[in-house]
Amino acid sequence: MTEEIKKGLQGVVVDETKVSEVMPEINSLTYRGYTVQELCEKCSFEEVAYLVLNGELPNKNELKKFKKIEKKNRSISKYLEKIIKNLPKNSNPMDVARTAVSIMGLEDKETQDNSQKANMRKAVRILSKTPTAIAAFFRSRRGKKIIKPKKKLTFSENFFHMCFGKVPKAEIIRAFDVSLILYAEHSFNVSTFTARTITSSLSDIHGAITGAIASLKGSLHGGANEAVMDMMHEIKKPKNAKKWILNALNKKKLIMGFGHRVYRSGDSRVPTMKKYFIKVAKIKKDEKFSKIYEIVETEMIKKKNIYPNVDYPTGPTYHLMGFDNDFFTPIFVMARITGWSAHIIEQHGSNKLIRPLSKYSGQEYRKVKFIDKR
Repeated sequence: MTEEIKKGLQGVVVDETKVSEVMPEINSLTYRGYTVQELCEKCSFEEVAYLVLNGELPNKNELKKFKKIEKKNRSISKYLEKIIKNLPKNSNPMDVARTAVSIMGLEDKETQDNSQKANMRKAVRILSKTPTAIAAFFRSRRGKKIIKPKKKLTFSENFFHMCFGKVPKAEIIRAFDVSLILYAEHSFNVSTFTARTITSSLSDIHGAITGAIASLKGSLHGGANEAVMDMMHEIKKPKNAKKWILNALNKKKLIMGFGHRVYRSGDSRVPTMKKYFIKVAKIKKDEKFSKIYEIVETEMIKKKNIYPNVDYPTGPTYHLMGFDNDFFTPIFVMARITGWSAHIIEQHGSNKLIRPLSKYSGQEYRKVKFIDKR
């Protein structure tokens, strides 16, 4: 009997999880049973981070304590800051994020403790420090002074403060918060599976998240939001959009920001992120990209019946906020640390070494022939 090979493990159920699910009956991504749409409208990113990590939404006291711990742990060491300052200015920000988390593992006194309580403490520390490291490189490569985190600011406000030295309008912060909520978790995607695979060998959380970041760097997983913005810059003007997309489709060019392996009738996160993208465009008085967005989306659905995924509205939103294109995916990292951490803790809780089989397709059995070396 010939064994069926499932390339990319497509359709293979390798484990179970309580963290998130795309519920087909409502075509919606859910975190711990709550739809992301409702979480975006009713919760802050900090509340959702707590939910993903702990399983339940926090009460007033739990949220206050969680925020206090997160704010307390924002600062990075002088050693890590020095390393970031001395990195080549052309370094990929994803490599910087990966390196920063790895160094945090060297510095963390609990690195080798894989207990649930220790992992939870480390998860919050990584969540707190990673935005500081990313913002430090954002400033450093521009030749600007690194800005220290502020404890009085929210998670999102603080990131803007560290990147730009100021906090924008509340509507901008809200849109950023929503993007983080939508990026926080998404079941057994490749970076999450990477984190769980590393964890299954009983490695540490810093190592697992470092591996997850490396996985997210790949263009088939992360980077789509960056590619969307590259596409929009290439289109330049709304009047060019229809001709550009039809020409691209005619040449069978891959259009980034569209399609998803899990969703078949549209990514449930898109309507929410699109709404906030439109809001940001109006606030910034720059609706060029939102007009391009509509034209490309319409033609993709009309010609290919392919719908956008969450990266499509997120890319131009981050651009309008002032972030460099290659920082879009590191922002994704800041949010997804919550999901990765929850899966790492879950893997440790019911662990079995992940070790799939492979089908050999090389040379048949053979012997080494004698070679006269005289």
